[in-house]
Amino acid sequence: MRQIPVDTSAATVMVAKAPQPKVKDRRTGEIALDKDGVTLMTVEVMFSTPDEVEILKLTVPQPGVSEDLTMGTPVALTGLVASAWENEFNGQKRHGIAFRAVAVTSLAAGASQPKAA
Repeated sequence: MRQIPVDTSAATVMVAKAPQPKVKDRRTGEIALDKDGVTLMTVEVMFSTPDEVEILKLTVPQPGVSEDLTMGTPVALTGLVASAWENEFNGQKRHGIAFRAVAVTSLAAGASQPKAA
């Protein structure tokens, strides 16, 4: 799957919903892990440019998430990429764009940085 880098330099980005562990299987509650066994988190952010505002749901490895991210916290996104996806479930085709970042770092004064890996 091709990953397309996303330029965030002209955007204002704020937390829309506090980070949550990414669920791999809703039926069992299994938490998603990356290929190295690191827990993946879901962080929803408000991505605002001069022309529009969108809520993006990002997947981020847990060590790359600043502590104390709450709604409205301004953040920087490191290594943000977009990937197109498509799947079929019960005969219905679905598609969209997935967003993944290496880190979501608080820009609030006195905020803690991402945890060291």
